[in-house]
Amino acid sequence: IAYQESGWDQGQVSVANAIGAMQVIPSSGQWASGLAGRRLDLLRASDNATAGVVILAALTRSSSSLDTAIAGYYQGLGSVQQNGMYPDTLGYVASVKALMSRV
Repeated sequence: IAYQESGWDQGQVSVANAIGAMQVIPSSGQWASGLAGRRLDLLRASDNATAGVVILAALTRSSSSLDTAIAGYYQGLGSVQQNGMYPDTLGYVASVKALMSRV
């Protein structure tokens, strides 16, 4: 996910204000902080990675499949469940899974 999101670039900030290697938006970072049991600073690489992993773990628990969890990271799980995966989301999932197969 981090490679797909930012190419491992912790200094990356998107136009949507997603921060760091995992491209976590601040509101998701606050949610991840609650799940992690401590405040996560998205500007710190280790906390950014923790936020992304905590979010992915929650998505994996709440999703019917790995594809849905990956899509939820990109599109938002509620949107995926309500609307299905958008075409760009399908591409994102395929790209992430291709990257996973190389690891």
